Amino acid sequence: MTHKSHHILIVDDARNIREPLGQYLRKQGFRSSLAANAAEARQTVEHAGIDLAILDIMMPGEDGLSLCRWMVDNTNIPVIMLTAMADETDRIVGLELGADDYLVKPFNPRELLARIKAVLRRIPERPLLSESSRFAGWTHDGARKFLNHEDGREVSLTTSENRLLTVFLQNPNTVLNRGSLLDLTAGRAEKAFDRTIDNQIGRLRKKIEDDPKAPKLLITEHGGGYLLVVETVVPV
Repeated sequence: MTHKSHHILIVDDARNIREPLGQYLRKQGFRSSLAANAAEARQTVEHAGIDLAILDIMMPGEDGLSLCRWMVDNTNIPVIMLTAMADETDRIVGLELGADDYLVKPFNPRELLARIKAVLRRIPERPLLSESSRFAGWTHDGARKFLNHEDGREVSLTTSENRLLTVFLQNPNTVLNRGSLLDLTAGRAEKAFDRTIDNQIGRLRKKIEDDPKAPKLLITEHGGGYLLVVETVVPV
């Protein structure tokens, strides 16, 4: 896929920044969507196929760091943070939350373009989510991000939970460490801050385990790994 097919989301409360930047990226062959705040950004993410998000840190209401945390936890969209502050703390926090890069305002659009291309080059092909399968009484519909249990329970999955479960179903009874799970689900270079996987595991356990505090399906392996313990995974 060439960069011309990538869809970029620009989130900035400053109209004189987001609109010219959107126009610039469209001239470079990208598709772009604009959001003035976190609420608009969330709606766009839910209804459009976004390949990369550019988030301003300093926004009224929910700030860019909070939105970045939500994107990292619930999507696989790479993030570039924009900050007008020279304070290194904001940049470090953004990277620890899972942002892929940052840029300090004011910036040259050509530099941002170079960083966008660099981040997109680092993102490998994602696991296919269209396959359905049965395991441990559950039927997983990857395309719809949905689970049905034979006892009638129905569970919806976030994008990140769906992708994580897909990886486990593709590698049943196999120990996968955090670094491998980050690579397979998010396509991000492994960082020291990799507790995102732990948080996603915890949420997924609440949805598929009878007792999340004593899991029998998603097991923790000492040394930083996890495995899905199932007798069989049957494609549907």
